[in-house]
Amino acid sequence: LIESLVGKYLKTGIGIWRTMFEEIGEGRELIWRLFVRDLSAKYKQSVLGYVWVLVTPFIAIGTFMVLNKSGIFTIGSTDIPYPLFALIGLAVWQLFVTGINSGCQSLVGAGDMITKINFPREVLVLASLAQALFEFGIKCVLIILFFMIFQFYPSWQIIFFPLLVLPMLILTLGFSLILSLVHGIIRDTPTTVGILTTFLMFLTPVLYPIPANGNLFFKLNPLAALVNAPRDIIAYGYVKEPMEFIVASGLSFILFLIFWRI
Repeated sequence: LIESLVGKYLKTGIGIWRTMFEEIGEGRELIWRLFVRDLSAKYKQSVLGYVWVLVTPFIAIGTFMVLNKSGIFTIGSTDIPYPLFALIGLAVWQLFVTGINSGCQSLVGAGDMITKINFPREVLVLASLAQALFEFGIKCVLIILFFMIFQFYPSWQIIFFPLLVLPMLILTLGFSLILSLVHGIIRDTPTTVGILTTFLMFLTPVLYPIPANGNLFFKLNPLAALVNAPRDIIAYGYVKEPMEFIVASGLSFILFLIFWRI
């Protein structure tokens, strides 16, 4: 048994990746059941239930609008109504934040299950990411409502929106995988992640456009390209900085493969 396990985890080349994908495929039903269970538990005793998914974006957008009007923080001009601009950015950003926060705690939260049942541990991370995707879907419905409220009609290129969100999803899954492992060793990992993601949000053009004199700074932040590209396809019908998005997407995919392998 020990030899077979060692041989499995020391396997290199294409074989190990095929095995990893096969294990995920075998665990798809378990992913669905864990997602339904965790989602029901999360909102079961909540007064507002799923409304909480919408409350956070409105608070963040409202705060920045008040700061802008008071002159404390200048948002700058946007080519689409600001509430819509901010909501799209927040939807993509919170997919990232919610995903890694949930994924970070997925292994430790299922300690008894891990010790008693033999199954791919990635299943737990994927089930937690499914919750973030569910909340992202709710925000997408809200974005459509904002189209109607502000009488904004995007071009047909909006069909590429899910494709442009995919790199952020892949990056989220990669970080979730590695952070779930780290959390098993360092128990204050979720707190650290929460602080870092809050700090990163203010360094990423989630709620404000990139300043004219700040291009170099944001070029070095791959999260900026991953947030801006989906918003660009809605606002303009094309990605304004395609090369930056391609580089950020490639980096996301490489990090995902490395973290998954670890």
